[in-house]
Amino acid sequence: MLEAAIAPFPAAQARFAQGFLFATGIENSAPTLDGGKVRRDQLAECRFYDRWREDFALVKQIGCEVLRYGPQLHETLRGPGRHDWAFADETFAALRAQGTTPVVDLCHFGVPDWVGDFQNPDFPQLFADYAGAFAQRFPWVQLYTPVNEMFITAVFSAKYGWWNEQRQDDRSYVTAIKHIVRANVLAMRAILAVRPDAIFIQSESTEHFHPECPASVGHAEHRNAERFLTLDLNYGRRVDSSMYEYLLDNGMTRDEYHFFLRGRELRPNCVMGNDWYVTNEHLIGADGHSRWAGEVFGYDTVTREYHERYGLPVMHTETNMDEGPNGDEAERWLWKQWSGLMRLRSLGVPMIGFTWYSLTDQVDWNSALREVNGTVNPRGLFDLDRKPRAVGRAYQRLIETWGPVLRAGQGALRLPLAAA
Repeated sequence: MLEAAIAPFPAAQARFAQGFLFATGIENSAPTLDGGKVRRDQLAECRFYDRWREDFALVKQIGCEVLRYGPQLHETLRGPGRHDWAFADETFAALRAQGTTPVVDLCHFGVPDWVGDFQNPDFPQLFADYAGAFAQRFPWVQLYTPVNEMFITAVFSAKYGWWNEQRQDDRSYVTAIKHIVRANVLAMRAILAVRPDAIFIQSESTEHFHPECPASVGHAEHRNAERFLTLDLNYGRRVDSSMYEYLLDNGMTRDEYHFFLRGRELRPNCVMGNDWYVTNEHLIGADGHSRWAGEVFGYDTVTREYHERYGLPVMHTETNMDEGPNGDEAERWLWKQWSGLMRLRSLGVPMIGFTWYSLTDQVDWNSALREVNGTVNPRGLFDLDRKPRAVGRAYQRLIETWGPVLRAGQGALRLPLAAA
């Protein structure tokens, strides 16, 4: 099994000449609360603005060659065609100088105040123009996540009513989906116009919904179809009939739907980044309400569902766990995730990278940023004083031991052509 797990994948298209990617990320979530009156800027709350040079040095120290990071959209996009690149110029120059490859995160859960929220029909083109301007200013950047976790952005903003527009109706939810995914598609096209060999690592939440009882089977089937909506639309895959009716019943037009079907030409430049947490499996009751189920199938089983659906290379783009009362839960979770990834490789799934997210601890994610309590979540490789946590030391050991083996077994990675 080990030999199968480290064997090279077929090189059908020369697009990306790096080996297996070991990554971490800078947490830069920035949704708004309370009708837009409160902005949760995790770069500020995790002290990145003051300590970014130290943080970049820690990325290098731990052995990660790749960093998920991007400038805050609400700070950089000051108006239509107006940009403040000062902080981005400084930070991206430093990353380039130290040899760290960025996966540029352009929109992470929030938009500028002057845009409003994801109900604004102007957002997709405004964002695409911004993405194109970024690519022109930083033409050496190849890897992008234009809109982070499109599914979660729409769900938390317009289905659960937690962030941004804070709505809870199907029409607002479908509106958010179509604007978010259209923004992502247009941004990919704008970037490719500048950098034709750009690679887009989608970083999407990977979900599964389990029925609790016979009366909840229909609800679970609906949610298990719904979880694919953002990726189906992004990759130009026809949604199933129930989702097609759901979209059209809630405001998507036939022309809008056909716009997304034309997105298949972007697939050769895409990696299906998927995010996995202990909260990604859900138990659905007879009333249609869900609660977290804990791990039932686990990362590798659910990821195979997604890979079989899209046929794209896969990168594990987010995971973390609180360190727990004994200080070892995060380390156990790291090795569990790594074992799942290696099992997928042994089964022939083209797994091209792994990410512990994020570099440092986070703030108030125990309430999904909905409550401003200043609670530090001990989920980082380093704490907010930039001292290593046990999982940080474990991840460094993992990279030191597995890195040479994977690179020797795989060599220069070339992104396979997406399945037709």
